[in-house]
Amino acid sequence: MNLPIIDFHCDALSKLQLDPKLDFAHDRRLDVNLRRLEEGGVKLQTFAIFLSSELGPAKMEHILEQIDLFRERVLPLGMLPVQTAEDLNTLEQGGGIGGLLSLEGADGLEGNLQYVRVCYEKGVRLLGLTWNYANWAANGVMEPRNGGFTPAGLELVKLCHELGIILDVSHLSVKGFWELQELAEAAGKPFIASHSNAYQICPHPRNLRDDQIQAIIKLGGRIGVTFVPWFVKEGKHATTKDLLPHIERICSLGGAKHLMFGSDFDGIDTHLTDFRHTGQYANWQETLLKYYPEELVRGWLYDNAAAFLRAWLPSHK
Repeated sequence: MNLPIIDFHCDALSKLQLDPKLDFAHDRRLDVNLRRLEEGGVKLQTFAIFLSSELGPAKMEHILEQIDLFRERVLPLGMLPVQTAEDLNTLEQGGGIGGLLSLEGADGLEGNLQYVRVCYEKGVRLLGLTWNYANWAANGVMEPRNGGFTPAGLELVKLCHELGIILDVSHLSVKGFWELQELAEAAGKPFIASHSNAYQICPHPRNLRDDQIQAIIKLGGRIGVTFVPWFVKEGKHATTKDLLPHIERICSLGGAKHLMFGSDFDGIDTHLTDFRHTGQYANWQETLLKYYPEELVRGWLYDNAAAFLRAWLPSHK
């Protein structure tokens, strides 16, 4: 059985930016490349724009470089850019693989809200407000002071809600999470955690507490269970079976229809022992079908994420 798959997070663009010699078509140094997307049965891949510290201070020009890489070295291989609900429908009705752009961390926007509009016009549809640490907009989850949003960050949230940019809390501080929850509830705008697991199963700061999971569910958001080994299990040698308790936990809190996957491939140097690149998604699908009914698995692999995108992507460019 080959069910379609949506993966909500990878960092291939960052690798392409740092090494111009990489070939997205089939380079095995990339966890995510076109050949592996095809082998794994991925129908839609979200490409994060993550600015490596190797670039120096984060700048808008670095964001634009990755958008250009997406347009010049990824899409020409036959991939379809997904920016609207209509694009998703076109993708589903035809063949091929779709690509969706997200921005991981607002740092490179340099505090300039006009740059947010530029990113939107160029196809960015998701925004992770922080990486692990503080920036001009908010504190990240690893920031010791655990602050929330700055005044400029609150303006950023407001603008994203107006434009229709979906917000992502995977790296946001706990205080920031709850501040955003209030703003999102007031605006009627759900948010996602693109690549986070359940803290109750593995107590890493990047994982979500039960009350955070329940808040995302209540808002109608989505949680992307991720394959980062140290978010899956404490210690070494985590496997895909160690992901199952995270799925169980989220489902026990009412999240069966809010669960999806965000691999974080190309953002990690070590992998689950039996899931090392996107071409192995088919094996993960087989594992899930051993334990869960097809309807649930289809939802987690594709339908839950697709329904969210149909509801919250703009209906026109």
